[in-house]
Amino acid sequence: MKAAVYYETGLPDVFKYEERPDPDVMATSVLIGVEVVSIEGGDVLNRAGGEMPSKPHVVGYQCAGTIKQAGDNVTDRKVGDRVVATMPFGSHAELVSVSSMQTWLVPDGMDIREAACVPVAYGTAHECLFELGGLQEGESVLIQAGGGGVGLAAIQLAKRAGATVLATAGSDEKLERLKGFGLDHGFNYRDDGWVSKVKAASGGGVNLVVDSVGTTLAGSIAATGYRGRIVVVGNAGRAEERCVDPGVLSEMNRSLTGAFFGASLMLDRARAYPMVQTLIEDIAKGEIKVVIDREFPLSEANAAHAYIESRQAFGRVLLMP
Repeated sequence: MKAAVYYETGLPDVFKYEERPDPDVMATSVLIGVEVVSIEGGDVLNRAGGEMPSKPHVVGYQCAGTIKQAGDNVTDRKVGDRVVATMPFGSHAELVSVSSMQTWLVPDGMDIREAACVPVAYGTAHECLFELGGLQEGESVLIQAGGGGVGLAAIQLAKRAGATVLATAGSDEKLERLKGFGLDHGFNYRDDGWVSKVKAASGGGVNLVVDSVGTTLAGSIAATGYRGRIVVVGNAGRAEERCVDPGVLSEMNRSLTGAFFGASLMLDRARAYPMVQTLIEDIAKGEIKVVIDREFPLSEANAAHAYIESRQAFGRVLLMP
C-alpha cells in the first residue's frame, strides 16, 4: 500500500509518500480500503512533535472506506460494509486494520466524505457540551475557534439544544459564515477586547466555554459568569504552559474540566459509541452539516497539513488516497 510517512517529527515537509507493507488482519479486526482521511487537529500536533511508535510512522486518527477483509472472529461487520473508523495512528494510508469495535456503519446514501469527518470532531463537541459541560436549553455557550472542526460541530449542536451561541474566530469573514450554522454573537479573537464583548453580549458572562485552543484559557475563564463552566479540549494554539490560579475559579464558583474523547471511547464505550452512531445518522438525514473546506491527494499530505497550520481552513481538510 501507499502511505504518507515520516521518519522524524517537524514541519509538514517531513512527509514522504512511500510504499509500505499492507497491515495485518487480526481475528477481531477488519481491513479497510481507505477512501477518505479526515485530518484531525491531533494529527497535526503529533506530526509536529508527538510520539513515534515506529519509524517510519503513519500518523492519523480517523478515516472512512469499505471493508475488504474481516477477521475470523468478527461478527458485527462484513466485507463490503462502508465504515468510518478511529485509531491511535495509521489513517494516512491506503489501507488500515482496526478492531471492528472501532468502526461505525455509514448509512446507505450518505457521502462517505462527510462520514469520515464525524467521530472525533462531532463526538468531541457533543462530549464537551453535554456530558462534561452540562449545557441546558436557555443557557449561553462560547465556542473558541468556531471555524474549526470541533467548533463548527459545537455551534450546531448547541444551537439545536436551544442555547445562545457565541464563538470566536480569527477573521470577520469566518464569523460571518458561522451565522449560517447557528452563531448568535461572533468575536474576533485578534481584538484585545473580546472578553469584555463576550460578557456584555451574554449579560455578565457565559454559562459554558468550550476551549480547544489552549492559549485562550485565561480569557475563557474570564468570559464566564457565576458558576461558569470551562471545558478544555486539545491545544491547537500549542500553549507551552496553561497554569491556572485556583483563586480565579473560586471567586465566581467556576469549574474547569479537561476533555479527551478518546478516553470516553475506551472507558465508556456503551454510551459513547451509540452517541457517535446517532450523530452520523443525524448528519445523513441533513439535521447537522459537515463543512468540507479542501481535499488533497494523499501524496500531498505535506500541503494539506501546511494548509491547516496556515489557519485558513473553514471546516474539514481531507486526504484522498
